[in-house]
Amino acid sequence: MKKIFVFVLAAVALLRASAQVNVELAMDQDQFLPNESVRLAVKIINRSGQTLHLGATPDWLTFSVESEDNAVVIKNSEVPVVEPFDLESSQMATKHVDLQPYFAMGRPGRYKVVATLRIPEWSASMVSAPKHLEIVSGVELWSQDFGVTLAPQTPPEARKYTLIEANYLKQQLQLYLQVSTRDMARVFKVTALGSLVSFAAPEAQVDRVSHLHVLWQTGAQAFSCVIVNPDGAILSRDIYDVTTARAHLALDADGTVVVQGGVRRPKPSDAPAPALPLAPSNNVAKP
Repeated sequence: MKKIFVFVLAAVALLRASAQVNVELAMDQDQFLPNESVRLAVKIINRSGQTLHLGATPDWLTFSVESEDNAVVIKNSEVPVVEPFDLESSQMATKHVDLQPYFAMGRPGRYKVVATLRIPEWSASMVSAPKHLEIVSGVELWSQDFGVTLAPQTPPEARKYTLIEANYLKQQLQLYLQVSTRDMARVFKVTALGSLVSFAAPEAQVDRVSHLHVLWQTGAQAFSCVIVNPDGAILSRDIYDVTTARAHLALDADGTVVVQGGVRRPKPSDAPAPALPLAPSNNVAKP
């Protein structure tokens, strides 16, 4: 009877804590390609009347992922969350994490994510409402093998660029880039490049330093162009407006990949044009 009484007291304490501190999960999207970053925002709202000391230990915030078709989801490691901070009463804190590197969610299907917040001072834990997401397959549009040198005097590693089209947003096609080993045994990165129109296939070309140039149409008279390095990082992103000929990729005289047939749209980061010298005045001041 004593054990049951202790259990009831613990349950009451947990309910009170849950009413005073809320844990909510949010995502900008709920469908992802295999190996795409699954970015999750954990919102912690404190209404307890006390200042909470959080983030000091690895287990203050943990995550669990389950497949809704009963398939096993392998956990590679704990999501790194150590970052001490104080959360005063009537305030909200948001912790951003990427679940993709830490859970094996590469197989298409529906998944459920739950976060658990532990407050050591109260010996209590709060569990969030589950957040559902779906891993979907895309359509391969283009791929090319390339080599990347990882160390001097060693053979280059064989990798592959792959352009993938995803239409999971129903009303808008999205273009993705995947960088992997040539045999697809390891995926280094899956990056969203942007939206594209359905009637025009993207162009892609690998330059002499193994950077990938991708040009695709985003509107009636607009094209986007990105340059990506062998690790999947976007080095530059530009928009080209077309007035006469259709924009396309080409090689200039020294073998550099360039965009022809379009006018690059200025960006805020562009250096300002040099100021023109003032014209001499013909007006003479009278004494």
